[in-house]
Amino acid sequence: MCTKTVNEDMTAKQFFRLDELNTTWKTETIAGITTFLTMAYIIVVNPAILSAAGIPEGPSMVATILSAFVGTMLMGIYAKRPFAIAPYMGENAFIAYTVTGVLGYSWQTALGAIFIGGVLFTILSLVGARSWLANSIPPGLKISFAVGIGFFLCFIGLNDTGVVTLGTTGAPVTLGNIGSTTVLLSIGGLFLMIILLAMRVRGALLIGIIVTTLAAFITGSAPAPDSIVSTPPSISGIFMKFNLSGALTWGFISVLLTVFVMDFVDTMGTLLGLSYRAGFLDENGNLPEIKKPMLCDAIATVAGAMLGTTTTGTYIESASGIEEGGKSGFTAVVTAFLFLLALFLTPVLTAVPACAYGPVLIVVGMLMLKPITGLKFDDMTELAPAFLTIVLMSFTYNLGIGMTAGLLTWPLFKIAAGRGKEVPAGIWVLSALSLVYYMYGA
Repeated sequence: MCTKTVNEDMTAKQFFRLDELNTTWKTETIAGITTFLTMAYIIVVNPAILSAAGIPEGPSMVATILSAFVGTMLMGIYAKRPFAIAPYMGENAFIAYTVTGVLGYSWQTALGAIFIGGVLFTILSLVGARSWLANSIPPGLKISFAVGIGFFLCFIGLNDTGVVTLGTTGAPVTLGNIGSTTVLLSIGGLFLMIILLAMRVRGALLIGIIVTTLAAFITGSAPAPDSIVSTPPSISGIFMKFNLSGALTWGFISVLLTVFVMDFVDTMGTLLGLSYRAGFLDENGNLPEIKKPMLCDAIATVAGAMLGTTTTGTYIESASGIEEGGKSGFTAVVTAFLFLLALFLTPVLTAVPACAYGPVLIVVGMLMLKPITGLKFDDMTELAPAFLTIVLMSFTYNLGIGMTAGLLTWPLFKIAAGRGKEVPAGIWVLSALSLVYYMYGA
């Protein structure tokens, strides 16, 4: 019996390459839990946003959880990467407020566009087209994606915790009420995490989340859950309700293009940015077997549209698990199972307040600044596109705008400097897609 258990453990270790990656079950488990707690807000936020499109919140919550489970589990088992997948913020707002609210299309037609986009991504991933395009991105832009994601995470964290709030017309953002209990808890949680990281305590971010959450419950700054177990509602009202015929009309083409480009750029940039920070890129600056994680997000998008939710993709909050030491697909497997568990434990798992998970985003944002030292500061054709990428990702509160800005300007600056031969063919394709994005989606 003992021999069988040891052999099974060794087989599992070999499958997830734990020894090869110099990691352990404990480390990967803590990383998976941290990633989940950092992004668990999507369980509540995504349905709330999509309710503006007419999708009922209860079934939408179930669709959100199931699509995250499918995509993240695929990422862990097939791609063997510590990345989590869930419905994208930004894409959901585009569907809810622009496609259905401004343009007047039904949510069923919008989901039809997402289903089509997912199918196209699956085909492009299988034939290697997405991998070819991703590998054509120059190192400087890959660095800017990583750093830009870091700044973006930090900005989100500062807003979520209330340390930074909306200001006036002349000063768009300002210091929040630092005397409030929730902000003080956030600052305390931030300091605790930094101190634990300085002491090299394993699970520092997770410990910080738990301690701050308990403190919020004790002080009454956040409501403790009334119950532990809940029964998930039926999704029969939204399952397989997408409208393909409506999405294939000529008048809907701009929406279809926008959905396609937004997902393409966000997923590619996030994958490369996270991989750069995690040290997954090879000597040429490419992510080995990038086809696999891209295929995972494509399949998850198809599944999401069928379940009744919007575009899914790799989440930048995966960086929190990576910073906790997550290196293998087992991190994603743990996160996936927690999403599945959330179907029945939603009251508990969604009780984690912003003052607890917000500091994690700030810390991770800080840690993701390291790659900036690799930028060529003496080459303006490299520095300017990278700079535009980083600042626009944060200051527009939109990853896609920043990434497309870099992809669009990088070849233009090279041409202007008489260095057009440095521009690979793939960049011209990405630049064209970026132009489409600015014409229809930005």
